Amino acid sequence: MTKQTVDTLLDTTLLPQHIAVIMDGNGRWAKARGKARVFGHKAGVEAVRRTVSAANRLGIKVLTLFAFSSENWRRPEEEVSLLMDLFVTVLTREARRLHKNGVRLKIIGDTSRFSENLRDKIASAEAMTAQNEGMTLNIAANYGGQWDIAQAAKRIAQLIEDGKLVSGAVNESLVEKCLTTAEMPQVDLLIRTSGECRISNFMLWQAAYAEFYFTEQFWPDFDEQSLSDAIAWYVSRERRFGCTGDQIKAMMKQ
Repeated sequence: MTKQTVDTLLDTTLLPQHIAVIMDGNGRWAKARGKARVFGHKAGVEAVRRTVSAANRLGIKVLTLFAFSSENWRRPEEEVSLLMDLFVTVLTREARRLHKNGVRLKIIGDTSRFSENLRDKIASAEAMTAQNEGMTLNIAANYGGQWDIAQAAKRIAQLIEDGKLVSGAVNESLVEKCLTTAEMPQVDLLIRTSGECRISNFMLWQAAYAEFYFTEQFWPDFDEQSLSDAIAWYVSRERRFGCTGDQIKAMMKQ
C-alpha cells in the first residue's frame, strides 16, 4: 500500500467514535518524584486538558474519562477530601473553557455522595454546555460499571411495576437506553495508563466490543502524541493496515 493510499484512507470515518480512558498512575508518578499523591492528581489535570483538546480537534464524538470510581472511597480520607476539592476547582475553572470550545460536559455516576456544593457545580457546568454540539465529554465520578447496569435494571423494574412495560419487552436495546451513556455510541477504544491490564469495573456494558489499549505511561505523562499512538494502534486493529501516531497527530492540524 502506497503512502498516498494510506493518507487518503486516513479520514475521520476511521477514527473511534467513543474513546474511554482509565487515568491511572497519578500517585506513582508523584511518588517517583518524591512528592505527595495530590501532586500527581494536580499534574493529571493537565493531562486531561491535553487529551480533551486533542480529541476535540480530531472530531471524536465522545470521550469518557474515569475520574473517580465507586471503589475510590476506600482511599485515605485526606486523599478523598483533596480529590473532591480538586474536582470542584477544576469544574469551576474548566467549564467555561469547554463551553468556549463547543464541548458538552456530562458527569456520569452516583453523585448522591458528593457535597451539595459539588453537586451545584456539576449542575451549573452541565447546564452551561448542554446545547453544545461538539464532542461530548463524560467525566465518570463515583462510577462503577456494575452500578451502571444495576441502576438501569432498577429503572426497568420500576417501569414494569408501574405497568408501563411488560417483561417480554426487555432486551439489550432497552438496557442501553437506561444506562448513563444512553444515546451515545458504544466504546470503540478503551485506554488504560500505568501498565495495569484490567478495566477495574469501568464501562462494562459499553466496552463489550472495544479494543483495549494498555500503556506503561503514567497518566500525568499522557499527551497528544500518546493519544495519537493509541488511535493509530486502534486504526491498524480495526482496518488491518498500518498507520502511525504522527499521521493521526497531523489530522489534528487540518
